[in-house]
Amino acid sequence: MSETRTAAKIGVLVPFTNTNLEPDIELLRPPNTTVHFQRMGGYDVDEIPGSDQMAGLGASDISHDLRMISGVRPDVVLYGCTSATLTHGSSFDAELADQIKAGSGAKSLTAAGSLIAGIKAIGATKVGFSSPYLGEINEQAMAFMTENGIETINCTDVGRELGNYGQGELTPDEVFDLACKADHPDAQAIVLSCTDMRSVEVVERVEAVLNKPVVTSNQAMMFCLMQALGLPRHDRLPGRLFDHL
Repeated sequence: MSETRTAAKIGVLVPFTNTNLEPDIELLRPPNTTVHFQRMGGYDVDEIPGSDQMAGLGASDISHDLRMISGVRPDVVLYGCTSATLTHGSSFDAELADQIKAGSGAKSLTAAGSLIAGIKAIGATKVGFSSPYLGEINEQAMAFMTENGIETINCTDVGRELGNYGQGELTPDEVFDLACKADHPDAQAIVLSCTDMRSVEVVERVEAVLNKPVVTSNQAMMFCLMQALGLPRHDRLPGRLFDHL
């Protein structure tokens, strides 16, 4: 059998209204890898993405999506929505990862699980947390982190309801402000949760201003992917998290 032309093929399951996960993954992906996306439904584009909608997305049938993404014979499949499993808890998140692995024949990483792994990699146990979510999802996110031994010292959000496109339309400056508002003297790191928020673009700026490591959903998925596949560090990886590869 001839060798593949790439070091790895990366499959990504992405909510169908998400516009920022794809460019982030393309920005972060290691050289000599290819990325293959499958868009997921399972939610109403016209509803505010609250806890019920995100929980519904997490519990939706993804068997068709797994069949489609398995067609490229990926080495790893990323589940690209953080809140869809944060709303269910750690056990559900782990079970979904197992389901994706079984359905795709590839290693599997979720955004929520990767976020936890990234926080643990930098050795933080107390964090400032920021997201574009509604209050209830933030409470569930904090509970998810508590399950994993991580205390949320301070939590902040945008202060208004955002639709399914509103999260992705936040500017990098708005995301930077959110990150800074999440800071607290006792916070050892800043966590920016949401695969559709333009967090990757502000990681280094936030770290420079606050002098603390930043962990974001998309950055953490790439960190965990590179660990799982044994891929070497390259020069397009923002943030102190990648010092731990």
